[in-house]
Amino acid sequence: MKCVTVLKRLVVGAALLGLVSCGGGKDSGGGETAGGGSESGFARGKTLYLAGSQWGDPNTFNPLAESWQAAWPVNDKFNLMYETILSYNSLDGKFEPLLGTLVSRDNDKVVVDLNPNAKWSDGQPVTSADVKFVFELGRRFPGAATAFAIDFISGIKVETIDGGVERLSFMVDKTKRNNPLVILDHLQAIRIVPAHVFEKLLADNGNDLGAVQKLKIDKDPVISGPYNIEHYSNERIVIRRRGDYWGNEALYGGKLPAPEYIIHPIYKNNDHFAIALQKGDIDASQTFMPRIWLKKKDGVSTWYDDAPYFVPGAMPMLLINTTKAPLNDPQFRRAMAAAISYADIKELAVSGYAPDVQPGLIMNQGLEGKYFNAEDAKEFGVTCDPENAKKILAAAGYKSVFKSDGSLDYMTDKAGNKLPTMSITVPAGWSDWEAMVKIAEKGFRAAGMDIREGPVDASLYWPALPSGNFDLIMHKPAASVTPSLPWNRFESVMSSRNWVPVGGDNKMNENQGRYNSPKDKGYNPKVDELLKKIPTLEKEEDLAVAYRELNRIFMKDQPSIPLCYLPEQFYEFSSKAWTNWPTSANPYAPPLLPMVGASTKILWGLQPAK
Repeated sequence: MKCVTVLKRLVVGAALLGLVSCGGGKDSGGGETAGGGSESGFARGKTLYLAGSQWGDPNTFNPLAESWQAAWPVNDKFNLMYETILSYNSLDGKFEPLLGTLVSRDNDKVVVDLNPNAKWSDGQPVTSADVKFVFELGRRFPGAATAFAIDFISGIKVETIDGGVERLSFMVDKTKRNNPLVILDHLQAIRIVPAHVFEKLLADNGNDLGAVQKLKIDKDPVISGPYNIEHYSNERIVIRRRGDYWGNEALYGGKLPAPEYIIHPIYKNNDHFAIALQKGDIDASQTFMPRIWLKKKDGVSTWYDDAPYFVPGAMPMLLINTTKAPLNDPQFRRAMAAAISYADIKELAVSGYAPDVQPGLIMNQGLEGKYFNAEDAKEFGVTCDPENAKKILAAAGYKSVFKSDGSLDYMTDKAGNKLPTMSITVPAGWSDWEAMVKIAEKGFRAAGMDIREGPVDASLYWPALPSGNFDLIMHKPAASVTPSLPWNRFESVMSSRNWVPVGGDNKMNENQGRYNSPKDKGYNPKVDELLKKIPTLEKEEDLAVAYRELNRIFMKDQPSIPLCYLPEQFYEFSSKAWTNWPTSANPYAPPLLPMVGASTKILWGLQPAK
């Protein structure tokens, strides 16, 4: 599927603005620019080509714009231009220093020390003023892209300790969310911006954040990261190494990142990226490539040499609109879960890139695997069993009517009323998701459930998700591996905290299936109690008990249907131009492209191929 980044909000894309190329001259990393950006102007031994994060014309490089508006490398928790306070290592669950270092975390506060060596590209130090500016922007401007942070952080206390180091305490807002776990998420996801630059821009624009958000910030932006924008067009984005990057000395012993240039070419589909990777024209990609083992002969490599090739971290699933009959019936939903061939999804839709999916919302893999309970999955969960699906439907009073040729005609409910055909909304062209839906549809109809695939343009898919304008819809909630997993997956699927009915301008950015309405007589308050409690638990045994109870409720009610385990990001690379990529045999960084979180350090580990 095409990579679409959504940071907390799900919004439909905006119309693309006209392009202006920028760049030229020399930069502090040494060497000449490409003089307009012809491919021949970039020495292959100095240039790294990355792919999968930019699919259309670059719109803006403004870090205050919504992530769906911004271009690579400003459209996610990428640390190439604007950096986060901490980096999160999804392999070991540890926080690695970046602009700051984690000191402690408890139920009252999260404490970090800023690195006194951190500097902006204009020479000014990175200070608490910069951190407070971006984290508290939502108090001044409700429309800020980071406004969600103020629901978790009541304030940021600053003290100066030995050596002039600024120590920041992010105070947990007890009156709102009371959730220190998500504060940790924010510290590794929200990029810090220079307050002295953006305060001036606000002043110059009448203190109108909307006006500032429309600025492109594409010419010599003031950044803290190791690369800055050099050139862009509708064919590629070029960034260039900063020789004066503060982290070279403070974090890497004076070493520069290996590539002088990083280029993200802009292609229109997965096939173009796959062909380029096989040829060695790009060095790493996060795009879906079917039958990756066939590309091994062309030098394409993955984290593991053999299946499942990638490290699982996310669950694509069918979200179910639980406000519509018969989807409001837990027994009908459990029958749906029993009708799907998960083995076919694993082997046919995603090329075996996943371990076997288990019942529930907790993976039996990775850091969250310690909370998975196999006995509960066996007792309460539903696995593929088409005959059991038919039995569940029959016991609940549903009947299927077939045509003379044996194909399904329609269904009736327990009162004998004919049920309408239901549809699965999926973005057209997202080949792996469409393949999953086709397999699910086949299983549903074989079990007698009148459900069809409903491909739509992505411009219709994204607004349908929060509005609830669907019967079933493909989605991948909690798509990134963050400190709050698996809590944030449960929150994304089951939370009734902001529950609103379908209709009008009502939108939900979590629990889009409208499960467990507080106004319904069947409301289960235990779900929201557990979701509120888990982020405050500090003992592993207490967390295991709480997660076990929450997962049991999920399996009994089946508000969504996880289809497989996929990686947070498809991590594919070629060693034709650059070597020493991290792998399971050399795990010095997580299996993500060298721009995401703790994987940014790959740039200092790469070596030009001989």
